[in-house]
Amino acid sequence: MNTEEIVGWFIEGDVSVREAVAFWVDEPGVGDLRRESIAGASEGEVLVRTRWTGVSRGTEASVFLGHVPPSERERMRAPFQEGDFPGPVKYGYLNVGVVEQGPDALLGRTVFTLFPHQSAFVVPAEAVVPVPDGVPARRAVLAGALETAVNVLWDAAPLVGDRVTVVGAGMIGCCVARLAGGIPSLDVVLVDVDPSRRAVADRLGVGFAEPGDAPGDRDLVVNTSGSEAGLQLALESVVADGEVIEASWYGDRPVTLALGADFHSRRLTIRSSQVGAVARRRRGTRSTRDRLALALDLLQDDAFDALLTGDSPWSELPAVMAELAERPGPELCHTIDWTDAS
Repeated sequence: MNTEEIVGWFIEGDVSVREAVAFWVDEPGVGDLRRESIAGASEGEVLVRTRWTGVSRGTEASVFLGHVPPSERERMRAPFQEGDFPGPVKYGYLNVGVVEQGPDALLGRTVFTLFPHQSAFVVPAEAVVPVPDGVPARRAVLAGALETAVNVLWDAAPLVGDRVTVVGAGMIGCCVARLAGGIPSLDVVLVDVDPSRRAVADRLGVGFAEPGDAPGDRDLVVNTSGSEAGLQLALESVVADGEVIEASWYGDRPVTLALGADFHSRRLTIRSSQVGAVARRRRGTRSTRDRLALALDLLQDDAFDALLTGDSPWSELPAVMAELAERPGPELCHTIDWTDAS
């Protein structure tokens, strides 16, 4: 599409309709910007003009490259996804915008929504969560990652004084490490193959080690690396009778582990953690909305700006998504600026 065309309102019959721009994965490895028509908000709805979206690199790379296995295609659906895997599909869930139509309590508010990459959209009012005044709009795209980290820690339940290792200093791993570092007397170490992540760990106030120097006898180890080597290192790093929380998602990639060594004699446990449902320890007392609101409140910590490592205008999104998916690099969270798209 011609990205220089103006996106705005027009009249269709008696209904005001807005033209928006949305990013679609047409087929594995190929993305495109499409023009879409959306009606104004009805009662109980809000119309949101997007300011920023974030690329969730691990999951969105798997979607973009067509690596969602058939068995997971229903469970992997995003809340406002359109289309089906492997494509065409409109996918994403890190969206921060401003409410232009809706209830008075939300009008003009900056909100977070689990909505794909699109310049404007209409959703039920209960689908948006206001961003606290102390959280800049661009930083708020991290809410989805921080919500995942909250769930991981609810699953992991670290105790005061624990020695904790987080394997994988990506967006999720960094969020887990920062939150865990706020618990009194926890010794938190981030482990990553990329030595440049040490600077990020310093900004987050936690320790750092490369895999060859990873400490052992850790009370709790969380793997967010998305690699079998990372999971194997996690098993080697945890104490006897210890538990490894597996927070990675591998898509359709097989994972091989060496479980014939001391896995059984040390009575180790691997337990999965995934954001799709509230962790069992809090499922009876917290909703997914409660969890997301907590994540947004926690983002008043400006240390999380260390995770915002790149941004691009919306018109470059197809090329940016291909670059991020096919050539992994040092970036953590890449944000998309939609300021002039609507």
